[in-house]
Amino acid sequence: MNDQRFGKILIVDDNEDLLKAAKIFLKRHFAQVDTETNPDLLPILTHNESYDVILLDMNFTKDVSSGQEGFYWLDRILELDPSAVVVLITAYGDVNLAVRAIKEGATDFVLKPWENERLLATLNSALKLRQKKLEVNLLKDQKDTLQQDADNKFKDIIGQSGAMQQIFETIERVAATDANVLILGENGTGKELIARAIHRHSRRSREAFVGVDLGSITATLFESELFGHKKGSFTDAKEDRAGRFEQAHKGTLFLDEIGNLPLPLQAKLLAVLQNRQVTRVGANRPVDVNIRLISATNLSVHNMVYDNTFRQDLLYRINTIEIQLPPLRERVNDIPLLADHFIAFYSKKYNKDIRKASEPLLKRMMKYHWPGNIRELQHSIERAVIMSSHNVLQPEDLFLQKMAQPDQKEESVSLEHLNIEDVERILIRKALQKHNGHITRAADELGLTRSSLYRRLEKYGL
Repeated sequence: MNDQRFGKILIVDDNEDLLKAAKIFLKRHFAQVDTETNPDLLPILTHNESYDVILLDMNFTKDVSSGQEGFYWLDRILELDPSAVVVLITAYGDVNLAVRAIKEGATDFVLKPWENERLLATLNSALKLRQKKLEVNLLKDQKDTLQQDADNKFKDIIGQSGAMQQIFETIERVAATDANVLILGENGTGKELIARAIHRHSRRSREAFVGVDLGSITATLFESELFGHKKGSFTDAKEDRAGRFEQAHKGTLFLDEIGNLPLPLQAKLLAVLQNRQVTRVGANRPVDVNIRLISATNLSVHNMVYDNTFRQDLLYRINTIEIQLPPLRERVNDIPLLADHFIAFYSKKYNKDIRKASEPLLKRMMKYHWPGNIRELQHSIERAVIMSSHNVLQPEDLFLQKMAQPDQKEESVSLEHLNIEDVERILIRKALQKHNGHITRAADELGLTRSSLYRRLEKYGL
């Protein structure tokens, strides 16, 4: 067997004997060979898997001789994927129809009954054409991306939702000023990205952007880290060192997790912000600092003021402008964009040929609560890209069994008002949950064929 097999082939024909024979022969030469008797499932199949070549019969049981079904499904396939490569299966008497189909977008045709070697040669040629189409598309995408990057002011921030558009507008208005900005939002919502975007669009963009995680600085090192120290001022002070305020002079200082700062350190920070001067540990003379301050926290600092755990005068100092970042669950329509972005990034990083997320996976992702927000989504996609053996991510690749919301109630149906469709929908959902979205296993559990289960999934919108 050839260990260098590649290429994914889909054969659609209502002749099961032909499908079996073709699969037995072709699976020795290609990485994946799928078969299907029902052309109605083509939209689902082509959405959930990116096939290199689709071998399509021109006539099915509804229409045994005219070839109109073949033309219809050829059009649908090319509508769904303009770069699809379709090879038609046709009888000898339908050659004129096949020639017409090539004019309408088919790549080639094979005659029934075929010779195996001729079929293999046809598919290999079609596979090469597919690779060339993908290369052309890649070059076009790269060109479009470069153009979009040039046009997109906030290329590092992914989102088209109304909430994110308001954030972009706020950034544009605020960036041109030197106003202090406080960014509020849950962990993983991208607060540092927003801070960097403000800096990048400000008059200080050519100067340093210095970030400090205040939550990770111990009280003993706070002054040294932020204000600097003189050589010999304490045991480990082996040389003079500028603090973060001095490093950010003329640029932007980003104080992350400012809500975690203890009250005594809040007072020291407030004094520096009021005077715009720092005194290094062990020094006597203050140094003037000119910084643009951006702070961020995932805590409710306004409530902390009422609880006397955050200084009100410090809050007034840091929040001339407030930006509230929405959690991912409140910008669900951005999830497909974020998924595409991270899939492309990690596919390149790990040299994987993964092109997108399947529709069932996207639906599940959009229903999930994402307590870790974008950071959780990013890490989940990275893990999925590493572990997946598909070029289209499936629900089982994202380990969705670990993403159940604890407060979700078990779905049930009243036996007093029996409704077969309700019961069937619930059973299908439970089977998919049990098998982590694996269609074949769920179908076996339910006593259905894959085709029957796909039809029901489409029917119930699952």
